[in-house]
Amino acid sequence: MGKDMSGNMKRVIVDYKKLNAHLLDLLVERYPDGYGDEDIISFRNAQAEWVECVEVTTEDTMYLVKVSKRLMAAMEEHDEDEIELNGAKDFEEE
Repeated sequence: MGKDMSGNMKRVIVDYKKLNAHLLDLLVERYPDGYGDEDIISFRNAQAEWVECVEVTTEDTMYLVKVSKRLMAAMEEHDEDEIELNGAKDFEEE
């Protein structure tokens, strides 16, 4: 996979419902305080519907994650889970 023959990055549009932990990590890292209007990319899809997304990029892929109220909640929950898991490393198991 990776880059196509023209050297361009693969482009993928993802709904928040289909986000995996890795993409959520990238979103929280890129937008630690949430995203704002200036971060949103708007365009018409093939069905001529307006779509609003935020961009997250890996080494070989540009992901456009569809924006919704639920995306922000999922990012916040994921970030809180990470904090709790990282904090747990400070304790020894008995």
